[in-house]
Amino acid sequence: MTDESGAELWKEHQSAFDRVRAVAVTLSEPKPADWIAEQAHVAGNTARDHLQRLVEMNVLRTATGGTATRYEPDPLYTRMQALRNLLDDRTRDDLLELRGDLQEQVEEWQTEYDADSPSDLRERAAHADTAEATREMRRTANDWDIIVYRLQLVEDAIEHYSDYAGSTPAPA
Repeated sequence: MTDESGAELWKEHQSAFDRVRAVAVTLSEPKPADWIAEQAHVAGNTARDHLQRLVEMNVLRTATGGTATRYEPDPLYTRMQALRNLLDDRTRDDLLELRGDLQEQVEEWQTEYDADSPSDLRERAAHADTAEATREMRRTANDWDIIVYRLQLVEDAIEHYSDYAGSTPAPA
């Protein structure tokens, strides 16, 4: 199957709004409407209309700077979606187990690198003896940042489990 036929199938089975949302919520950096339109296989004006609606729904936010309006996922929306995904099909005990696994990974890195935090590890990477050691420490520091963020989410889910679990999310 070619990329073109994949795009045609996507267009056939997903609305323009859904395609714009699918592209926009996965952005790792702000992008202009025309870029999003191209990725979502819609016209620029269509993308702008849907992006504005997503901003109004607090799914996206606009980024300042540059000549064109750029869009990025709203961090609060992203956090709530991540919490929802954690709570789906998990009990409080499952979350406690996950918390332990994440803490264990952090403790392993603290011991292995004799570092207290990802930023401490990055500082060590700046003084590593080899390029490979530098790259490895930077990769680990990036992974550590992700684990710390995930650990915060898990702890939030555990702390508010009775408030969050069992609630039905509103459609976006």
